[in-house]
Amino acid sequence: MGLREQIDADTKGALKAGAKEKVSTLRMLSAALKNRQIDKRGPLTEDEVLEAVRSLIKQRRDSVEQFSKGGRQDLVDKETAEIAFLEVYLPQQLSREELEPLVREAITQSGAQGSKDMGKVMKTLIPMVGGRADGKLVSELVKSALG
Repeated sequence: MGLREQIDADTKGALKAGAKEKVSTLRMLSAALKNRQIDKRGPLTEDEVLEAVRSLIKQRRDSVEQFSKGGRQDLVDKETAEIAFLEVYLPQQLSREELEPLVREAITQSGAQGSKDMGKVMKTLIPMVGGRADGKLVSELVKSALG
């Protein structure tokens, strides 16, 4: 079963279970996928579906940050719950300990000398990580390794 079919099946299951928040989140995800499919004018690949999920999670994290600053704990909780529902569809994320050797390898491969070469390292590292780590964490690790 592909990721898209899994999302549809989970939506039906959440509807039957009466999980309103989960249904709302999964419908939002389905709408985002449908919009991307219309833009592409064809079916989405698994990678494109994953990219849509990552994009929605990133939007939610940005919202959590803004709502925290604004003192809206109710909205922070709602967005955090949506992130949890969406993260189920991402591949297992790499830990900080698993990323550090990949960062060192990317630095070696790219021949980076200092912080000015961060772009080279990121260009080498991102395909190695393959979307299995948060971009912010990857960037932080590269900065500390180069700095």
